[in-house]
Amino acid sequence: MRMMPLHCFRLFAAAVLMTLPLAHALAQDWPAKPITIVMGFPAGSGVDIVARTLQESMEKSLNTRVVTEYRSGAGGNIASDYVAKARADGYTILLGTAATHGVNAALYRNLPFDVEADFTPIAPLVDVSNVLTINPDVIDVKTVGEFIERVKANPGKYNYASTGNGTGTHLAFAEFNAKAGLNMQHVPYKGSVEAIQGMIKGDVCCLFAQVQTVIQHWRANRVRLLGVSTKARVNAVPEIPPIAEAGLPGFESYTWFGLFGPKGLDPQIANAINAAVRKALETPAIRQKLVELGNTPRLETVEQFRATVKSDRVKWAAVVKATGATID
Repeated sequence: MRMMPLHCFRLFAAAVLMTLPLAHALAQDWPAKPITIVMGFPAGSGVDIVARTLQESMEKSLNTRVVTEYRSGAGGNIASDYVAKARADGYTILLGTAATHGVNAALYRNLPFDVEADFTPIAPLVDVSNVLTINPDVIDVKTVGEFIERVKANPGKYNYASTGNGTGTHLAFAEFNAKAGLNMQHVPYKGSVEAIQGMIKGDVCCLFAQVQTVIQHWRANRVRLLGVSTKARVNAVPEIPPIAEAGLPGFESYTWFGLFGPKGLDPQIANAINAAVRKALETPAIRQKLVELGNTPRLETVEQFRATVKSDRVKWAAVVKATGATID
């Protein structure tokens, strides 16, 4: 094997060394323009509410504007694909969920990206409880136990909504039906706003909704809440019992929201965004607002969040297999 001439080796080594401070300088100069958060769900959805709640604090911490870009559809996959193919410069990041980075890998056979290899986990935002929500004009029951009894007595009669194929609300209801032995038809909508309106109009009887998306309708007596999907009660609706206590022992289902960059994102940039998120979540007024909406702030480092995403992907793959859920 021929050895590289000494003068060529010196030139090569010098070129490599010159790129190191350049990469450091690029990270130091960031951010020099607005940061765009891309989300795969419509305005007014749960992810949108959380992003808006954190936006001002993040802008102050990062000393730049943070803008939202909506690329909804395909259970969040359109937005994920866009960010996976974006430049890893810290100016385009994804607001993902347990669905986009946990469920979808098991539910969609031919994703145009790899949910693990093509993204850099940056920071979790919140854990989100779902709540079994009904239109009492369609199915007039007052407890989870009564709901299960009514649906079992009328197989195939009742339809449930979701915020889209493969979303956390879809999988939560599919898991609920499988464990309760219910026969219901799934009706996917394009986001929480449309799904909730479909239920209020009576087109469907019910849905698993994020607490923050239905709490105002509940307070206005347009809908009835039967049980939250977490093991513990939710501070925003403390009078609503966990489903595990109210009629389906052992049931638990929740989702999380988090920020992702494309693969190859500079660790300094990822850590800077993580720190900005952490500062926002630790601000008492912001934390209180999120809790009042039914969210639980989640504080993790970049590496801790990476482990969360990986373990959740395994969990949801098991749920998809056990329920036989499909995107059809």
